[in-house]
Amino acid sequence: MRVLVSGGGTAGHINPALAIADKIKSMEPSSVIEYVGTPSGMENQLVQKAGYKIHHVEVRGFKRKLTVKNIDAAVKAVTSVQKAKKIIKEFKPDLVIGTGGYVSWPVVKAASKMGVPTLIHEQNAVPGVTTKMLSKFADRVMISFESSRQYFDCDKDKIILVGNPVSEEMLGKDKKKEREALGISPDKTVILSAGGSLGARMVNESVYYLIENYSTKNDSVIHFHATGKGGFEEQAALYRAIGFADRDEETLEKDGVTVKKYIYNMPSLLTASDIVVCRAGAMTLAEIAAMQKAAVIIPSPNVTNNHQYKNAKTLEDGGAAVVIEEKDLTGEKLLEKVKKYAEDTKWREETEKNIKKFAFTDTLDRIYELVGEVTENKKA
Repeated sequence: MRVLVSGGGTAGHINPALAIADKIKSMEPSSVIEYVGTPSGMENQLVQKAGYKIHHVEVRGFKRKLTVKNIDAAVKAVTSVQKAKKIIKEFKPDLVIGTGGYVSWPVVKAASKMGVPTLIHEQNAVPGVTTKMLSKFADRVMISFESSRQYFDCDKDKIILVGNPVSEEMLGKDKKKEREALGISPDKTVILSAGGSLGARMVNESVYYLIENYSTKNDSVIHFHATGKGGFEEQAALYRAIGFADRDEETLEKDGVTVKKYIYNMPSLLTASDIVVCRAGAMTLAEIAAMQKAAVIIPSPNVTNNHQYKNAKTLEDGGAAVVIEEKDLTGEKLLEKVKKYAEDTKWREETEKNIKKFAFTDTLDRIYELVGEVTENKKA
């Protein structure tokens, strides 16, 4: 097969695209898979690292306010489709897959107009503008939340629930074995917290309060926290002031608590954990659902269409998580929720059971099945 994949802007769009590409490659090693992104997007680093050739189209989103940038966006909306058509003519794909971000628009639309089979994947509970617009052109619309179906103005029969892809590395891990490897005894309550790779000030401040007033004072608690690259130096000074010692340049430790700039072994720590404090990116939620973790979710307010809150609210409404909006976040409130999870094991187990309902462990198999279906339909 020859497959063209497109998704950009954030890792939340790019990583699913790469996971799908890897799945197709693993099932059909002779496949030729290439990527379409923007010249300056994050996809350039991630796609090249994954080993795929990348093509570029210039595209940008429209601003809600009247601005000169909207003129440029309107021009690129036309020229990007023409550039995408040129890429498609030269590459001759059997299938085009879009996973969101503005760059998916010209690629999937051009493919549809040229008679090439198309799939699109929406990661969030409330679909983005690009995915909603493309739903009318795509052969199949793959969604990650059942509640997303209502937002699409297209033939409902082509909307398929598949979930968000979780890495096979993570799905294959065992809690008991990971704890043994990390030297954590079965009777400990393990807390894992992170506010994002770049760091989130309010999350870090609240977790600092939790660690100072709860985690370091309980022998039964093991706590791992990632400050993010942007918040590490400031946070490290605070932790040193309350007796934390530097293990290395990116790690401090005290009384069963480890504070790091960035967690590189996230699959292992997530598997070993009992309670997770995290943001509400679609991929993060897919992972905690697949691993059946009790979570305190703090959605980032700095995202388009407030989609992190909407993702998290879907879980909370299903009794599958606790949500604290950043505007309401305090150290005291975070401590209260984490402590309840730690001490009320019955409630925690109920939450773990409920979040399992949102879990998909066969997403990539479902997507690969649709890949075969749409390409075979086109041949017929």
